[in-house]
Amino acid sequence: MFTGIVEQIGTVKDVSDHREGKRLVISGTDLGELAVGASIAVNGVCLTAVAVDPSEVTLDLVPETLSRTTLAEAGAGDPVNLERPMPANGRFDGHVVQGHVDAIGRVVAVEKGDEGTVVVISAPEQLMPYVVEKGSITVDGVSLTVASVSGTSFRVALIPHTLEITTLGLRNSGDAVNLETDIIAKYVERLLDTQS
Repeated sequence: MFTGIVEQIGTVKDVSDHREGKRLVISGTDLGELAVGASIAVNGVCLTAVAVDPSEVTLDLVPETLSRTTLAEAGAGDPVNLERPMPANGRFDGHVVQGHVDAIGRVVAVEKGDEGTVVVISAPEQLMPYVVEKGSITVDGVSLTVASVSGTSFRVALIPHTLEITTLGLRNSGDAVNLETDIIAKYVERLLDTQS
C-alpha cells in the first residue's frame, strides 16, 4: 500500500523489450533499501523490483500494465515519481493508494498563479462517478484533493512544493497522466451491486 506522498523524482535510464512486455531501469537515490521482490510505485503504478542496487531499480512491465498506464510510452531520460510502500508502523499521510491505475487521463489546461497552479484533467466518462469534489485522487502517483468536477474533467490545485518535488510541475496541456480514484468508493459500489 502507498500513500501518494512522492519520495523522489527518478529518471528512466533504459527501456527494453522483455518477453511479451518491457523492462525499465530507473535511477534514483536510496534505492538500495529496496529488495528484489519489493514493490515500488512509479508514476502511481505498483511494480515489483527484479534487480536492485543503491542507485537503480529494474522493473518488468507486462502487457496489462502497458495497456492501462502511461508507462507504455516511457523513454530513457523521462522523469518519474517514485514512492516506496508505506511501512506498517509508518505515519499515514496522503490517502490509501494501491498503485492500481484505473485509467489514463489527459491534462487539459495548466493555470499558473501567484499562489500555485490549477491543473484541469480530463478522465474517461466511466471514471467520473468516483471523482468527488474535495475527495482524494492520485495523479501520476501524487495524492491530491479534487478542487472541482465538471462533466468529464476535474481540477486540482497544486502548491509550489508539490510542483517542485513531483513531475506534476513538468506537465503541460495534452500530457497523459495515470489516474487512481479512491478505493473506498469502488468497494461501496461493489457491495451495493451484490445486494441488489
